[in-house]
Amino acid sequence: MENEELKDKIFAFVQAAKGKKKLKEKDIIKGISAETGEAADAVKKAMREMIDVGKLMYSYGGGSSSVEIPSDEYLREKGMIQ
Repeated sequence: MENEELKDKIFAFVQAAKGKKKLKEKDIIKGISAETGEAADAVKKAMREMIDVGKLMYSYGGGSSSVEIPSDEYLREKGMIQ
């Protein structure tokens, strides 16, 4: 599977859980690996690339971290969009 296709699957997976459940990094890796048959390392690498460019972000609350889609407000604050 190509890297961009994998990133699209990750984004769709996170978007489907938005507002329902906070996903931990390992939840995404396990879910996408099971769905696509990709190695966990490949999923983790693609997800980290998405975090680096601001398509996904880590959030912290209640003593644990989760991965989610950033809001437009957050992206403006970080200077990623106008």
